[in-house]
Amino acid sequence: MTTVWNDDARFLRSYFSHFDELLYSSLDWAIRDDDGYTFILGRTDDVINVAGHRLGTREIEQAIAGHADVAEVAVIGMHDELKGQVPVVFATLKQQAAPDAANTIAAQLRQCVVERLGAVARPAQVYPVQALPKMRSGKLLRRSLQALAEQRESGDLSTLDDPGALDGIRRVLAR
Repeated sequence: MTTVWNDDARFLRSYFSHFDELLYSSLDWAIRDDDGYTFILGRTDDVINVAGHRLGTREIEQAIAGHADVAEVAVIGMHDELKGQVPVVFATLKQQAAPDAANTIAAQLRQCVVERLGAVARPAQVYPVQALPKMRSGKLLRRSLQALAEQRESGDLSTLDDPGALDGIRRVLAR
């Protein structure tokens, strides 16, 4: 790729201005563990529009990931007639929780988001799940989560690492 819509200056601003050196930014969000392995977690530009407020799903995920009971989290924007989109959380817990405990944890996760980002970012739903859908590379398939939440076709899942993750999410959403 050498330009964005024949706008070379925009191309440079969009992809080469994130670092002091002339480095290309793919706008992917990743972490490197203590052993030197890199895990791609998602896009840095995943943004949802909640009642006119642009919210980064990553910021909501970070607010929730700090909770002691959460192992992994994914946030999507689900269509809402009134607000445009609302945040919806899918979280794997470090230990299996009974339904009452899961409801308590869900309320705590909502409160974590409100305290860190404000009431506008409060998740409409929090779903404790057994596993999140990931590609073989480890990247979360948020588009599949969004499709399931909105009762749409999930699309191409040929790179899905564990098809059972989507089955578990379907069961949780059906409750």
